Amino acid sequence: MVAVNEFVRRQVKRSGKTYSSNLSFEEIALHAEERLSNNHFRQGYRDGVILVEVSPKLVHHFICPLVKIDENTKLITKRVKRRERENPYLRIRALNGTPLPAGKVELVLYRHDVLKENNEQSTTEEWELISINAIPEGIDKLPMGPITMMRNQMELLGGTKGQYTSKDWAESVGFWQNYAVLSPDKSPEN
Repeated sequence: MVAVNEFVRRQVKRSGKTYSSNLSFEEIALHAEERLSNNHFRQGYRDGVILVEVSPKLVHHFICPLVKIDENTKLITKRVKRRERENPYLRIRALNGTPLPAGKVELVLYRHDVLKENNEQSTTEEWELISINAIPEGIDKLPMGPITMMRNQMELLGGTKGQYTSKDWAESVGFWQNYAVLSPDKSPEN
C-alpha cells in the first residue's frame, strides 16, 4: 500500500512546487500504488527510494513550476528553511518566464524503514508518497537539486542518507544552472 506522507502535502498551488490542480494526494497515492504493482517505476538514489512514472494520460493534471533561464530571466535569492528544525539554505526563484509544460511526472516513494531512519514516517504503510516531480517536455530525467543532495550526503537534518557520484553532482548543477522554479506569485496560474 502507498500512503501519503505529510511532507508532500506542501505541494499545492502557490507553493512553487509541482502540484495537481484536481487530484487529491490520496488519489495520487492510489495511482502510485497501481503503477508500482505494474512495474512502472525505477530505482531512486538509494535502496528504499523509487520513482513511479505517472500514466501519460494523467500528466495533464499536474502543473510544472519550472522555467528555462535565458538572458531576460530575473532571479531572486532568499534564505529559507523547508521545516523549522532544518538549517536554512539559499533558494533561487525566477521572477518572470512561462512555466514549461510537463512532459512526464514522477512520484517519489520512500519505504517505511528509510523514513524511520529519521523518524519521518507519517504512517505504518510500506511506501509513502514524499514528492511529486513534473519533468518539462523534452527532458528525460529531472536531477535532484544540489541542496537536497548535499543535505542527504552530509546527513544533515531533513536529509535521508545517500551517496552520489561526481556525474550525479555534475548533472544536478548543470540542470539547475539552466532551469529555475517560477516564483509562485508570478505564475500565470494565480
